[in-house]
Amino acid sequence: MSLTGNCHKQQHIINSKEKEVLAVYTRIYILRFPKDIVDQPIICQLVKQFDVEFNILKATILPQHEGVMILELRGHRENIKKGLSYLKGLDVKAESVATSIHRDDQRCFQCGACTGICPTGALALKRPEMAVLFDAEKCSGCGLCVTVCPVKAMEVSQDRISGFSESVFEVH
Repeated sequence: MSLTGNCHKQQHIINSKEKEVLAVYTRIYILRFPKDIVDQPIICQLVKQFDVEFNILKATILPQHEGVMILELRGHRENIKKGLSYLKGLDVKAESVATSIHRDDQRCFQCGACTGICPTGALALKRPEMAVLFDAEKCSGCGLCVTVCPVKAMEVSQDRISGFSESVFEVH
């Protein structure tokens, strides 16, 4: 199973009651469970209490041993934060595995090609200056800007996954 590529995404959904656009985030985490709680339905509680979806990408969970899981969480940013706080309260260590985009401001000549393709609004054209603004907080790491940039000023980096190895699943 490959863990490369887009590690987090952002989509927009319409809340029919309020008619407002809400951001839905997807993030990948490495979770380490203390051995005394590996038999509890912790991930089930994330779904029930915090309205997040999950996808278990890989896991090693054995009775009376530390559990390790790579988990993709999807939901609204605040719900994911609350879910991570819940995990922290159970002494589950959560480490984010994220893809991020960086802009080389020396290379960028403000052509704006990236602004038209950015699905999250992380890249926007400031008028009347016609300056390309980059908001890393809004960036989902999709990489579309990298492919359209004529001077390759946008770069993808793996914040945690580059050092990933199977040793993370050794049982302690």
